[in-house]
Amino acid sequence: MLGVPLDVVRVEVEAPARLGPEGAAREARLQALAGSMQPGDALVLAHHRDDQAETFLLRALRASGPDGLASMRRWRDFGAGQLWRPLLDTPRAALLEYARSHQLHWVEDPSNASDGFDRNFLRNRVLPLLATRWPHAGAAFARAAELSGQAADQCREADTATLETLHAGRADVLLRAPLMALPAARRAGLLRRWTATLGLPPLPAAGVELIERELLPARPDAAPVYAWHGAWVRAWRDRVYAGAARDGLPPGWNVDWDGLCALPLPGGGTLALLGATGSSALPRRMKVHSRSGGERMRLPGRTHSHALKHVLQQEGVPPWERNRMPLLSDPEGELLAAGDRILAARFSEWLARHRLRLHWQRD
Repeated sequence: MLGVPLDVVRVEVEAPARLGPEGAAREARLQALAGSMQPGDALVLAHHRDDQAETFLLRALRASGPDGLASMRRWRDFGAGQLWRPLLDTPRAALLEYARSHQLHWVEDPSNASDGFDRNFLRNRVLPLLATRWPHAGAAFARAAELSGQAADQCREADTATLETLHAGRADVLLRAPLMALPAARRAGLLRRWTATLGLPPLPAAGVELIERELLPARPDAAPVYAWHGAWVRAWRDRVYAGAARDGLPPGWNVDWDGLCALPLPGGGTLALLGATGSSALPRRMKVHSRSGGERMRLPGRTHSHALKHVLQQEGVPPWERNRMPLLSDPEGELLAAGDRILAARFSEWLARHRLRLHWQRD
């Protein structure tokens, strides 16, 4: 009747322990919505001030920092567009009054009456009780969320600038000594900001404590790790690394490659020959494969070959990256490259001559 297009998307919700049924349903719903966003779109949601108060209390009960206590933001990037919550300053009572006075009809979710869910318990039991003593409790919590958001924005700007000085050539690697020179409270915020910029799940408070207690002061050769929800932080030598959990290349894996197109790798990532055209592809179909042990390579400026195992150690390739690293060999089995930073002399010269670059995209 109104001429408004409607898409119905059905989702299956799994409830991992870290999210619970409420969180899992929310994630599934948001993923479905994000998938329909086009550049320039804005998704408008009807969250109101009481929703914000509930979110603030939930985050506070989880011992969240300023980012978490900021709760729901009025605007944020979402899918290919943005998400907008224009009613965050409007109390639920005002919306109900408007709907009733205009004789609007709506559907109540029957699950809203169940106190078995944390948010419903706060909505139905806790906030009404608080309001009997502090009538403006909901507004105060929402205001506290707004102030936390302002503080989080200021911290984010400072953290971003500091992280730029700590990066060790890659966004997922930090220099350990300068990081440890910072005050512990500052370091905790930086670790959370750093992992967030890498698209990893929120770093738990227990994880920050373990990193402080065990990872940062560990011996340079110890390679301790803290893992959570498919992500990890590791300390090795003079650096700290973070990333998503990935499997190594399967033993015995190999495939022919001409370099004309990026090669997808098992477990994620690609190997590409940047700048390649039909006339500058690899001179012959090479083989990309996993490590099997015993490989040797002659490096630029060297007169004899070296064991790849020793080269990887000398070049500071972290142990957990070595099994993911794709190797490139010619048809006769001569090793030409390990990843994109360790190149044989002959292959390095060929790349320079043709103005090409080998690039290993890890994720």
